[in-house]
Amino acid sequence: MAGSIEIDVWQGDIAELEVDAIVVAANESLFMTAGPAAAVKRRGGDAIERAAVEQGPVMPGTAVATHGGALAATYVIHAVGVGHERIPDGEQLASSIRSSVELAGALQLRHLAFSLIGVEHGTFDPADAADVLVGELGRIPVDESSPETVVIVTAGSTETAAANAALARRRVRVA
Repeated sequence: MAGSIEIDVWQGDIAELEVDAIVVAANESLFMTAGPAAAVKRRGGDAIERAAVEQGPVMPGTAVATHGGALAATYVIHAVGVGHERIPDGEQLASSIRSSVELAGALQLRHLAFSLIGVEHGTFDPADAADVLVGELGRIPVDESSPETVVIVTAGSTETAAANAALARRRVRVA
């Protein structure tokens, strides 16, 4: 694959998207109780959460993959960007995003949807979470295992503005 990864922002319910994998925030125990993860569980079924919890607990900065249950997405990637203590750690957040992308590559997934990891309990504000996400997406080496498209899915106008601003800053640095 040559070129670059197409990154778009979409405001809405991440569980509605027809992509290879949905990436949502998870806690170390991998229960899907808040934000986009809870929406994915509601729409995709309890079996997604059970499959995740069976793999836990895991350390912050990591990610695990499960099937997508009743979702249109084949997989759900559970990114643990924030630990139980809810301390904002940018490197830990970045590591969870890298882990998610590595899982997607290993599974040969080309179309991903990312929620803003770390905002579900207010640990990161949307602008900081978006900057980390866009920064990590911009560091992905473009090769046969990298995603072709990434949709950053936002839950409201504040997150949408933050994601669009982070993308605009990234484009200015690349140009």
